[in-house]
Amino acid sequence: MQIGIIKERRLDEKRVAATPDTVKKFIAMGLQVNIEKGAGITAAITDDEYREAGANIFDDASRVLENADIVLKVNKPIGPKDKDVSKLDEVKLLKSGSILVSLMEPYKDRGLIDLIAKQNITCFALELIPRITRAQTMDVLSSQSNLAGYKAVIEACTTYGKAFPMMMTAAGTVPPAKCLVMGAGVAGLQAIATARRLGAVVSASDVRPAAKENVESLGAKFIAVEDEEFKQAETSAGYAREMSEEYKKKQAELIAATVAKQDIIICTALIPGKPAPVLLTTEMVDTMKPGSVIVDLAVEQGGNCPLSEPNKLVDRNGVQIIGCTNLASRVAIDASALFAKNLLNFVSPLINSSENKIEINMQDEIIVGSMITKDGEIVHEAVTTSV
Repeated sequence: MQIGIIKERRLDEKRVAATPDTVKKFIAMGLQVNIEKGAGITAAITDDEYREAGANIFDDASRVLENADIVLKVNKPIGPKDKDVSKLDEVKLLKSGSILVSLMEPYKDRGLIDLIAKQNITCFALELIPRITRAQTMDVLSSQSNLAGYKAVIEACTTYGKAFPMMMTAAGTVPPAKCLVMGAGVAGLQAIATARRLGAVVSASDVRPAAKENVESLGAKFIAVEDEEFKQAETSAGYAREMSEEYKKKQAELIAATVAKQDIIICTALIPGKPAPVLLTTEMVDTMKPGSVIVDLAVEQGGNCPLSEPNKLVDRNGVQIIGCTNLASRVAIDASALFAKNLLNFVSPLINSSENKIEINMQDEIIVGSMITKDGEIVHEAVTTSV
């Protein structure tokens, strides 16, 4: 059995799907690991390190993929109609009957998934791994969001023209920055913790009742309209529900009063399969002081702020709006290490080392929850109902 790892060719992607540590563990299971030359260099992993771990290094992606029984990637493979800078059709290179494990954007790239199904690839979308205790060690969304939340605050700190902590000097006192984090999921909680470590006065908002305790445990002030709808605002899977227009209006009024006093705002709110909710309106931004900074982590799904643009710094009357995409890739070394470990934990139960074969247990809710194609068909509702 062979595992294939190729370079990530999508724009600004610096992560890699395997590290020397995970390579060693795969080999210990009886697997052969093949890696494309230079696949790990942007994550500070050399080909020699992979070789020392036992991997085989090949000069091009086609040689890695032609015999790969399992292909591990960070981002979905590039297809023939992809607008990415790379011209390599990675889907075409995948071996019929192989397994692909990757982030797949299952809610919005139906065409690519159709191609993968037609090629008889069994594909697992890492975004769809159920949020259950047993799957925590496989949860790439959490591991990567954690780093993205940290990096968002660092990006804000770099752009902000003042210091974050209070400083007392002979020349006078520098007041602490005021930071609002919108959305208290994994990224938001890490943003709160990072901003607090840097000395800011932090508040946070979220529609999920369970978030309040987490926010306050980190020393931040929780801001939300706590009515009956608020108490029912979380799904059984731990995600935020879409709120009614009436609730959104009340929450917006409360947030608007808070926004005007902030120096830094970090936006992190996402709803799986839907556009990001608008939480920070143009009118709210216009109440902020010149020199304030907004970082919108939801920009790829439309943004929590309508003024944000992907990978651009927008100046709105002196307020700097950063539309960051793929922030975890900007911490590529740590992000790759965590991602690779998540992949190892996902793939390990599929390997029957004693019989040297792959076994897919269709009774396992993790398998069923994350599998999107099998036997030439799309088998997941999240994809079949997507546009």
